[in-house]
Amino acid sequence: MMSEKIKVRMENGQTMEVVVLDKRASGISIVLGEGVHSVKCELSPTRNGLAYAGSVMGRELVYERSRDQVQAELDRDNPNIRKPRAR
Repeated sequence: MMSEKIKVRMENGQTMEVVVLDKRASGISIVLGEGVHSVKCELSPTRNGLAYAGSVMGRELVYERSRDQVQAELDRDNPNIRKPRAR
């Protein structure tokens, strides 16, 4: 099973690759680290919708993609989710 990985920017300017647990346009759940030292974090959209931000252990993380870009990725990866049902 392939787990999706995204790059987030930390407050000091460094980037880190993290594993995505759940990805929705309303929020992204990620895991930092591996094994017993892993930490979960919830990234939520910023007010202007141009990025996702969250905090873990006092550090801010930013995923620099807009809500529209994330929704487009979700629609592209699984097109059956958004299609209406036939009656």
